[in-house]
Amino acid sequence: MDTTDLRRALGRFGTGVTIVSTLDAQGVPTGVTANSFSSVSLDPPIVLWSLRRASPSLAAFDATGRFVINVLALEQVELSRRFASPVADKFAGVGHTRGLGGLPVVEGCAAVFECRTEQRLEVGDHVLFLGLVEAYGHQVGPTLLYCQGQYAQGVNLETPPPPTPTATRTAPCATAPS
Repeated sequence: MDTTDLRRALGRFGTGVTIVSTLDAQGVPTGVTANSFSSVSLDPPIVLWSLRRASPSLAAFDATGRFVINVLALEQVELSRRFASPVADKFAGVGHTRGLGGLPVVEGCAAVFECRTEQRLEVGDHVLFLGLVEAYGHQVGPTLLYCQGQYAQGVNLETPPPPTPTATRTAPCATAPS
């Protein structure tokens, strides 16, 4: 199978762009750009994402047992590029706060999901992380997309939804253990 052509075919499916963040074994913030994020279940609230097994960040996600999905807003394209590169301190100069477990939560994101790893599955050349959402937040505005090897933005083809508050953030979910 031609892996370059397969990648091109898979790239026809547009995705959102995220930064998945955690802390390494020394408590230093680390993160990666990922577009492999997906919702799995609402009850209980479970999401998934995947990371290459060869990624130097894998040990941090394994050790912490927690992660934050930071769904990037349209204007955060440079953050996506930064976290996809081999920069040593990806959080240097990046606005963030500390969320559950002290994990870094990137400021200005379209949505944020703070998760505890429920399952870790090795599949092919990637590791799938399934996480229980313990807290989340979101704000109105366009999100960053990736399709056909390029950054993109969505166009609403339907009637726009009614106005909502500009930002919301939940407290940790009531069903989540402390």
